[in-house]
Amino acid sequence: MKNNFRRALTLSVSLACVAMLGACGNMSMNGRAGASATLAPTAAVSPNTVAGTVTFTALEHGVRVAGEVRGLKPGSEHGFHIHEKGDCGDNGNAAGGHFNPSGGKHGKYGSAGGHAGDMPSLVADSSGAARFSVDDHSISLTEGTPNNIVGRALVVHRDPDDFSSQPAGNSGPRVACAVIVRK
Repeated sequence: MKNNFRRALTLSVSLACVAMLGACGNMSMNGRAGASATLAPTAAVSPNTVAGTVTFTALEHGVRVAGEVRGLKPGSEHGFHIHEKGDCGDNGNAAGGHFNPSGGKHGKYGSAGGHAGDMPSLVADSSGAARFSVDDHSISLTEGTPNNIVGRALVVHRDPDDFSSQPAGNSGPRVACAVIVRK
């Protein structure tokens, strides 16, 4: 009798563990896993060595965007945006306009009514690298939501964003591009 009870208890605990592991797997299928983008230089300007890696980590409400972009002119500022299409062809121009599921106007990152694709400008240090980490509450990694950025393009521009010119901030050619992919 004791052995049967132990077997039943062991089986119950094992099934509970399997169920919990399955729930963790579903979390990643529901967008809880992260995403990444590996920026590569375009031929829009020459010479061009702008490259970098960006990670996207799901938060309870939004996404943490963190990374490093290298090969920038030391001390320079650059427009940095998520674009609507996941295509870096034609020197990044195939990525289309800024990701804008709510139909807002281009503006400074975090301003009311802006594009979901508006990101803080990249500012290069004295070695030409820009490091950043920002929590963005207007984007998501969850499949099926209108603000999901997986499969869209991430673009670095040559010039600073003026945060007012419509529809894209007049930040010049696209010098680096990547498609955001699920990790």
